[in-house]
Amino acid sequence: MNNAKITVGLVYGGRSGEHEVSLQTAFAVMNAFDYEKYAIIPFYISKQGVWKMGERLDSPLRAPEQMKLESVEPDMGKALNAVFAGLAAGDRQIDVMFPMLHGTFGEDGTIQGLFEMANIPYVGAGVLASAAGMDKVVMKKLFDEAGLDQCKYCYFTAGVWKRKSHDLIFDLEDRLGYPMFVKPANLGSSVGISKASDKEGLIQAVETALRYDTKVIIEEFVDARELEVSVLGNDDPEASVPGEIVSSGDYYDYAAKYIDGKSQMLIPAPVDPETADRLREAAVKAFRAIEGSGITRADFFVRRSDGAILINEVNTMPGFTPFSMYPLLWRETGVSYQALLDRMIELALERFSDRQNLKYDNDTV
Repeated sequence: MNNAKITVGLVYGGRSGEHEVSLQTAFAVMNAFDYEKYAIIPFYISKQGVWKMGERLDSPLRAPEQMKLESVEPDMGKALNAVFAGLAAGDRQIDVMFPMLHGTFGEDGTIQGLFEMANIPYVGAGVLASAAGMDKVVMKKLFDEAGLDQCKYCYFTAGVWKRKSHDLIFDLEDRLGYPMFVKPANLGSSVGISKASDKEGLIQAVETALRYDTKVIIEEFVDARELEVSVLGNDDPEASVPGEIVSSGDYYDYAAKYIDGKSQMLIPAPVDPETADRLREAAVKAFRAIEGSGITRADFFVRRSDGAILINEVNTMPGFTPFSMYPLLWRETGVSYQALLDRMIELALERFSDRQNLKYDNDTV
């Protein structure tokens, strides 16, 4: 490891519907690092999956447009050689990888698996937690197992929809009723999500979701407030104060999150202390249910009729600009944006160190 500075490989972009969100997040992170302590090597992945590796930076790029490394020639071999250098005789030039990728091929365990194969430390959740946190169906099954309350849901694959759409529609109408929310099972930032209020809308919503994934999840409508809690840690995770989302739209879709700028974040959320404690306890429980590490944001519904807390989902790599919910919740809890980055890297190195003590050969034979 470089004794003068920790060298961070910052990975962003990616083959995902959340590509642009990743660029925003990575630019914010790059500009927040303390360059007295860190140097950055940028890795940009295009929408087509092409990798570009930039030169080592001792100060941030000045403009968001520079994040695409337009002057750099694509070189997958160079990028992978840098990541896998620790397995060769040469010295590793990167101390820790920092994936600022959202959605498929970045937050779903795939790139985490690459880092595991390279035996290099990386920020955030591991392969299992990333995959479970991305697949809303698997996630909900783990929440069920952990005893967390949640709304009613159904799911099916594209093949089943093609063969049995008539039966599925009847079953959904009977079990969930209108309105209902239709989502791709493996995507974030509310991409591909629709609210269906009748049969025609349901069919259209399913077809939209199937453009983004081969598995669809349908959830009942819950008249509820939307609250979120940030979790930080490895074996001993801590939870932030809760925050509340007041959407500018009918529900918190992509436009409400990133485009119109009218949604509100209330931090801390206006809830009584008992509800706040229950939310924090449930957030840690959800983190442990997916076997999380590093960071996670847990999203909840608090039903208006009776105050019941329902887990909606977790996000293992939430939005991370200075104005995103995850860091804002920690700021209100007493952890600054820069201190949060420091802690995330510490947790990555700690987890990596612990795993180096594991045996991978059978010495009993």
